[in-house]
Amino acid sequence: MATWKMFMLQDPVSPIMEQLIMFHDHTMMILIMITITVMYMLTSMMFTKMSNRMLLEGQMIELIWTLMPAMLLVIIALPSLKILYLLEEVNKPLITIKVIGHQWYWSYEYSDFKSIEFDSYMKQTKSLKNDEYRLLEVDNRIMLPFNTKARILVTSEDVIHSWTIPSLGIKIDGTPGRINQGNILFMRPGLFYGQCSEICGANHSFMPISIESVSMNHFIKWTKEF
Repeated sequence: MATWKMFMLQDPVSPIMEQLIMFHDHTMMILIMITITVMYMLTSMMFTKMSNRMLLEGQMIELIWTLMPAMLLVIIALPSLKILYLLEEVNKPLITIKVIGHQWYWSYEYSDFKSIEFDSYMKQTKSLKNDEYRLLEVDNRIMLPFNTKARILVTSEDVIHSWTIPSLGIKIDGTPGRINQGNILFMRPGLFYGQCSEICGANHSFMPISIESVSMNHFIKWTKEF
């Protein structure tokens, strides 16, 4: 979960988020290298009195400063395309969950279980327990087993919403009349939070997401409660 003192991305919970953090670090190193090189060249040009009056054209240096940015763009693009493919790939999911955005709450349907359907509203401040977070806790959490592939289908009943959990590296727009899909694979148990990331009206800030990663045995017991 994000806190006030956090300057970096949240700890990854899924393989996709690990890939995104690695890509972030990879791109930042290239940007730092470019920035240092440009600043060094600008500084040296400002403080030197030497000039080359005979330099009218330099085909070799023009070739170099054209090819080098092109190569850097390819180095950035290749891992980016790989992550884009992984974000869309849903290969033989064990569980499918349909998420429906409303103004201003979420509805969940477990497609593999006929009886599991519920709405998820944000808990009011007066209803919170001592170990619960304000504006993030909900009355009905999503339950999913870890180390299990799950497919998320997201849509909306009214306006555009966005189902987002930063620690999972997942952000899926819920568009009326359209179903978007994504995949979830938890690497460890825990409780993870997200929020709607598309401005959807007056109570946009008050439709959080709470998802709990549990063992398979615990998940089976939970499904029997419905």
